[in-house]
Amino acid sequence: MKVIVGLGNPGRSYSKSRHNLGFMVIDKLASECGIKLNRKGFYSIWSKGLIVGEKVILAKPQTFMNLSGKAVRSILKGLRAETSDLLIISDDMDIGLGKIRIRHKGSSGGHKGIQSVIDAIGTDRFIRLRIGIGKPEDKEETESYVLRPFKKTEIPSATEAVHMAAEATVTIIKDGVTAAMNTYNTRNSKFEILINCL
Repeated sequence: MKVIVGLGNPGRSYSKSRHNLGFMVIDKLASECGIKLNRKGFYSIWSKGLIVGEKVILAKPQTFMNLSGKAVRSILKGLRAETSDLLIISDDMDIGLGKIRIRHKGSSGGHKGIQSVIDAIGTDRFIRLRIGIGKPEDKEETESYVLRPFKKTEIPSATEAVHMAAEATVTIIKDGVTAAMNTYNTRNSKFEILINCL
């Protein structure tokens, strides 16, 4: 069983912000794979389903970004899942818009949501899929930048990145993280995206 958690902030005012790309990918997977996100618990909105024949948990923590670890720890404990089954999806300022990166493990890179997860579960050995949001041009405060919606000109690249991240997630489940890294870590957007959940 894979536990796939997209990071973000709950509430309508944050729904289209850069910081909520993790939520957007979970919503995309749920929509494409016929999984209804209709359960509440573990400080999250979540559900069970099947993707390429594998049992999965899709979850969106409702704790706000900086306390994401509280929800992730509760999910793992409540569903008796291992950290090796965990995939965290988040935004990343150090990656250009329209690109994604997959890693086996590693530091938080300054991302407070990822750091919260590491602190809460006591390890950095979990798969993370990072979606680029780029850095602000005018050196505005990071918090302000990540909480803003995408500019109109950025929406096509952001949308493609969400689709690519959803496809990459399916690849991780089907073929493993190494295969997904080899495919997507060097791949930009602007290609035909086929999300096959079967």
